[in-house]
Amino acid sequence: MNILYVHERFGALAGAEANAFITAQELAARGHHTAILHGPGTGKNEDGWSSVFQQRFPLEGDAAAQTRAALYAFRPDAVYVHKMPDLDVIQTLVDSGIPLVRMVHDHDIYCMRSYKYHYLSRKICTRAASLYCVFGCGACVVKNSAGGFPLKWVSYSAKKREIALNHRFHRMIVVTEYMREELLRNGFDDRRIEIHAPVPRMGDPALRSSFSDRNLILYAGQIIRGKGVDVLLQSLARVKSNFECIILGDGNHRAYCEKLSRRLGLADRVHFKGFIPQEELKAYYRECSVVALSSVWPEPIATIGLEVMRYALPVVAFDAGGIKDWLKDGFNGHLVPWMNRDAFAASLDDLLQNKAKAKQLGANGLRLVSARYDFPAYIVGLEAMFERAIAESTVRSPHSPPVEGDYSSHRVVTVTA
Repeated sequence: MNILYVHERFGALAGAEANAFITAQELAARGHHTAILHGPGTGKNEDGWSSVFQQRFPLEGDAAAQTRAALYAFRPDAVYVHKMPDLDVIQTLVDSGIPLVRMVHDHDIYCMRSYKYHYLSRKICTRAASLYCVFGCGACVVKNSAGGFPLKWVSYSAKKREIALNHRFHRMIVVTEYMREELLRNGFDDRRIEIHAPVPRMGDPALRSSFSDRNLILYAGQIIRGKGVDVLLQSLARVKSNFECIILGDGNHRAYCEKLSRRLGLADRVHFKGFIPQEELKAYYRECSVVALSSVWPEPIATIGLEVMRYALPVVAFDAGGIKDWLKDGFNGHLVPWMNRDAFAASLDDLLQNKAKAKQLGANGLRLVSARYDFPAYIVGLEAMFERAIAESTVRSPHSPPVEGDYSSHRVVTVTA
């Protein structure tokens, strides 16, 4: 198959980029051809991305024209859209008639704030997109993370148009049952929604924690407000056991959290290490007794949890979004009521004070992730999904002469009732 990826960035950055890169790499290894239509580069691992996506189509200038040119040059059998906020690009893809698959990484498509919780109150939203977003939530004015003026305007009509365009995709890929319910809440066709969790690669089977008396608590992820590192710190201030906490990652909430840590008297036990390479992360896994996942926004899945379970580590997390799809309270960690700092602290204490229990919960997690989140099966599932999407579409014959606006490559399928 010829599969055209579409993404707002080019290069490594966060979970969406990691998923796009690893799936393209594996599909290419299985004989498929991949190209990418993309926005600005991230400056990270762009050489690696260039080796996977041998054909690149940067979005520069007229986005619709650039999209049409990419479709004509690459002739994809299917288009795999990841994060792409430019509605001119999406409209052009929809108009092309090529089978379209959308990977729903987060809440961008149907939430004007993009994270389904209120920035000030931090309450998780359970509504579909509606005029309440404007008059009840005030989501038409949001924080401007791009720099310049601190606030920006978000158009409700543009958001409704985006939802309507995505209704016309042939497949919407989600990562958890929770995300499936969010799409259904916003009127998407149940028959076009498939769950394919973004499975991390297998861990090092020889690497296991010593669960030492160091009592190491590990947090790894972005340090932004929705990740709840401030709430984690407030929880740590209630922990009765001796402990050390390593916080890995960076973000615009880090400076605030470092000050909060000092204010809470945690500076000698909580250490902010910033971003580190994956190989260095394993050194912390060898000493870790429990992984803290403190997100207070509704995580689509939180893949860091799946990753650490491959190393037989137990997880303590708030019950937010799709985390409950893989974290079973008392089986592979503790699922804590949302924002309950006392319960979070008690759960950490439970595992720090009972290492045999921590080891058993970690072993349970390894069995769960090995059974449910197999990487080769994940790639095979994606291949089959693309085949189904293509088979349900009628595409031009390879022998038909190319015509203006016809971007399909070589497949004819007749679908009968």
